[in-house]
Parts: sequence; C-alpha cells; structure tokens
Amino acid sequence: MELLYAMTTGVLTASGLYLTLRGRTFPVVVGLTLLSYAVNLFLFSMGGLTTDGAAIVSGGGNVADPLPQALVLTAIVIGFAMTAFVVILAMRARSEVGNDHVDGNKEDRE
Repeated sequence: MELLYAMTTGVLTASGLYLTLRGRTFPVVVGLTLLSYAVNLFLFSMGGLTTDGAAIVSGGGNVADPLPQALVLTAIVIGFAMTAFVVILAMRARSEVGNDHVDGNKEDRE
C-alpha cells in the first residue's frame, strides 16, 4: 500500500510539474491541480496508512490519526479556491491579451 501511494504521489508530482512548465494557460491550471492532488496524498500518507483503524479512540487498539485527515480537508478547500481563482485569472488574461500563452507573446515563439 505504501509503494502504491509513493508511486502515485510521484507520478502526480512529475505530471503536475511538466504541465506547469507548459506555454499555455490551460495545461498550467491542470498542472497546478495535479500538484495539489499530490500534496493531498502526501499529507494523507503522513498519518500512517491503516486499514482497520478506528476513527474515535474507544479504548486500546489500532486508531487512525485525525490530524492528517483535517489537513487534507483544509487543503482540498484551499486547492478548489485556488483553482477557481487561476481559471478566472486565465480567462481574464485571454480576453485582455488575445491569446492563451503564459508570457502573452505569441509572436516571440514563431
């Protein structure tokens, strides 16, 4: 289970970095979203991956750590707000500049 989480986090991080470095705004937005998913998986895995942990401590036994779960819920809300902000910012830049290149200059690349 830990290997699967580590590989998934690594693939999401690599894909997010690749898309963030692209020249158009839509891949940048998708890359930032993938990076936020990778951070969420990383935060969730820091609490330890247990399959039979109790959510509420009612005596001894194997219990789940609630702190990483709370951090992930907070990160999901912040990531959604950030994605909405970046999408609106990209739409505004497209209407102002006339193209969707990140640097705004399509002529320099051709």
